[in-house]
Amino acid sequence: MSHVTTHVLDATTGRPASGIRVALLHRGVEIAEGVTDADGRVSELGPERLGEGTYEAVFATGAWFGDHGVASFYPEVRIAFAVDGDAHYHVPLLLSPFAYSTYRGS
Repeated sequence: MSHVTTHVLDATTGRPASGIRVALLHRGVEIAEGVTDADGRVSELGPERLGEGTYEAVFATGAWFGDHGVASFYPEVRIAFAVDGDAHYHVPLLLSPFAYSTYRGS
C-alpha cells in the first residue's frame, strides 16, 4: 500500500508552479485530485494508501499556462507509473511551455 505526492516547477521562471490541477487515475478512472500549492506541491494525492497497479498523474498544464497568458504545446501532461508496494511515490514535473521532464522522486 502506497501514497503519492508531486512537485511542479516552471523551468522558464525557475519558480514553483502553483495552481495546477492534478488528477490521479487508476484504470482510466479518476480516483483523486489536487491543486499545487504556493510551493508547487500536492502533499497527498489520493487515498492514504494505494494498491499495486498502474496509475496516471494528469497535470492540467495547458489551462495553467493559458491562465498566465502563455502559449503552450501540451494541453496536459500524463505520467503513468507503477505502484508495487513501496510506501511513497513522488512524481515531480519540470515544466516549460514546449517541453517537460519527470523522474522518480524521493
